Amino acid sequence: MELTEKTLSSKSVFDGRILHITLDEIELPDGKKSKREVVNHPGGVAVAALDDDNNLLFVRQFRYPYKEVVLELPAGKLEKGFTPLENGKRELYEETGAQGYSYISLGQLYPSPGYTSEIIHLYACRIKTQGNAKLDEGEFLNVEKIPLGKAVEMILNNQIPDAKTQVAVLKTVMLLKSGKI
Repeated sequence: MELTEKTLSSKSVFDGRILHITLDEIELPDGKKSKREVVNHPGGVAVAALDDDNNLLFVRQFRYPYKEVVLELPAGKLEKGFTPLENGKRELYEETGAQGYSYISLGQLYPSPGYTSEIIHLYACRIKTQGNAKLDEGEFLNVEKIPLGKAVEMILNNQIPDAKTQVAVLKTVMLLKSGKI
């Protein structure tokens, strides 16, 4: 069965600093027409950075849409003109003061394919040096080191609800067990 939907028209509904929302008219595989609301996003990156003792660097920061402080891996949106890996290295350094080496791609994550175009690129690395964070203006967070095994426990106990963090941590564990990290 054919599954592809064809875009017939696209109308800009909102054009913000980060998000751009469109209302698209589409043709379904059976020829009928429907509408799709799409949140267009430049994409993001997250880094699982391990020290020599297999502790991961995490950040805690207030996430306004949820009205709570969230524990997550260092992450950020993609900046134009830079590769996802370059963006990841920058975010790791800015948010934690760490510089990594032996970066390995953990693939891509579609956080919510029903309504957003966002793709998050995931990486793991080893920590080469650790300094002070270089936070952007208006950015407030706390850096924490958590043992990898404890992070997995926290994911399984629903203490880390962030999807990109869950996926990157669990993939890092699997690659570490297989000797690839």
